[in-house]
Amino acid sequence: MKHRVAIFGCGRMGQIYAQAYSTYPDTEIVGISDVNADRLKAVGQRFGVSALFPDIDSLLRETSPDVVAVVCPTKYMKNAVLAAAEFGVKGVSTDKPIAGALADADAMVAACEERGIVYAGGNLQRAMHEVQAAASRVHAGEFGDLEGACVHRFGGEISGGGCQHIAVLRLFTDAEVEEVVAWGTPEEALNGETDEDLIIHGHFQMTSGLSCQVFGTETPRRGVDVWTEDSLISWDWAPPTIYRGFDESGNRLQIDPEYAPYEWNEFSYLTGSIRSFLAAVSGEGEPWITGHDLRQSLEVAIACKQSALLSSAPVKLPLEDRSVSMFPRPYRWLGGDASGKPQSVDDAAGH
Repeated sequence: MKHRVAIFGCGRMGQIYAQAYSTYPDTEIVGISDVNADRLKAVGQRFGVSALFPDIDSLLRETSPDVVAVVCPTKYMKNAVLAAAEFGVKGVSTDKPIAGALADADAMVAACEERGIVYAGGNLQRAMHEVQAAASRVHAGEFGDLEGACVHRFGGEISGGGCQHIAVLRLFTDAEVEEVVAWGTPEEALNGETDEDLIIHGHFQMTSGLSCQVFGTETPRRGVDVWTEDSLISWDWAPPTIYRGFDESGNRLQIDPEYAPYEWNEFSYLTGSIRSFLAAVSGEGEPWITGHDLRQSLEVAIACKQSALLSSAPVKLPLEDRSVSMFPRPYRWLGGDASGKPQSVDDAAGH
């Protein structure tokens, strides 16, 4: 039996989801919704979907999907997720960032938890099967006990792209960030209404007792490192590199990680996100990236800005004030149509 999939939002990223869900043998797109009627028609024709709707309510009511992929701008994600949860779908997914206000992220996660709905995250490298495999080996103790961690180049959009870093850090360490001390630059970005161009340096204390240094500006790496007495596991926006042991000069020795092939590989790390989501909907495990993961990334980002604005005062997590917020750049928050970066109908049609 095929999963009946509805897609809410058919912009550039929504079209990638549509391509994936129209490719897999066990999924069927039963409807698409978007506020841009011309783009909606073009995307529907491109993927052979005739059930097209202007809003989430009619999409749910007329198609009765099993799962809903919410791929709209962040501002509209909460209402879409709550509508899907109220309707009673089996699973819902969103992309990043999950929300502007932390309370909105809480509401989305809680609504799905209360109804037993699988809430998956989206296009994050935490869902790359090699990242999952490396983390499983760390958790199994193959490399010994973790002794440290660091995050590289945490800046630009710490609530958007920064989700990648926090999600992988939490996965590798199997822990939450419980305290943040941060410095933010430049001054205009730190005091801005969004997190655009904000660079964060600092320190994360993890619930496991591990200490994590955060580098905002350029280093030789770009992602997350964790290490043990003789091993280093390094995620740098690609399958993690693993070093184990040292040569005669004391340099680390890179080893072949011997990652097993993954059954699905068509859409980079979105593949692991979607396939693990569908497996979870079928009762097999948990999504490799969840709504909870997206919420935790947002909370850490907000804590970083709070600490930086308080002259690097320590900020404890979870944050007591859930009304706090951090907004992404207009393209992520409002979408291309409203932020001056619209997609042409020809491009949406795949021409």
